[in-house]
Amino acid sequence: MTTRLNIGCGDAPTTGWVNYDNSLAVRLARSPLLTRLLSSLGVIDAGNIQFIATCRRLGIAYANASHRIPHGNGTVDVVYSSHMIEHLDRREAAGFMAECLRVLKPGGVLRIVAPDLRWSVLEYMEKGRADEFVAQLQFESDKPRGLVGRMRWLLSGSRGHHWMYDGRSLSGLVADAGFADVRIVSAGETRLTDAGSLDLREREIESVYVEANRP
Repeated sequence: MTTRLNIGCGDAPTTGWVNYDNSLAVRLARSPLLTRLLSSLGVIDAGNIQFIATCRRLGIAYANASHRIPHGNGTVDVVYSSHMIEHLDRREAAGFMAECLRVLKPGGVLRIVAPDLRWSVLEYMEKGRADEFVAQLQFESDKPRGLVGRMRWLLSGSRGHHWMYDGRSLSGLVADAGFADVRIVSAGETRLTDAGSLDLREREIESVYVEANRP
């Protein structure tokens, strides 16, 4: 059987794939009692509860992929990750790339999608709106405030961006991890022989797409 992973799927898992996320919601999906307790304390809101229910219903599994993807060496055919890597710092991003390389079979495909810094810069150059540009980058600039805010941060950790990429820098990250035939591809383009229900144009306007193979 073909093993295809969607890492950092959020609330958009891919049908027929193994879907992972490191959100607190994935863990709380297995603990209705703790979910009710955190809700009563105001630590999680209605949106969190809805996402928890989605994780439970769709079978999204937990993985901290910068430390370990829960599959054996050379056992995976495809690793896909969209708008996740920008939430990792540089050390975590390198760890994630190493894990992708480890679990993929020789010839296996990596497809990474990230916000395109070049697109954001061009938007800024055209409009000249500094606050809008910085907000669009979504760097974690605001510290948690108040008891509930601090509890939320302790439970769910950082949700902002920690790095940004354009096609060249993202390709460099992938190549430095040991991948071969690293290419920037257009939205809708892929070397996958069977993408199944995967959205090959996910967040097309703002995204850069990179594919590579494990040697």
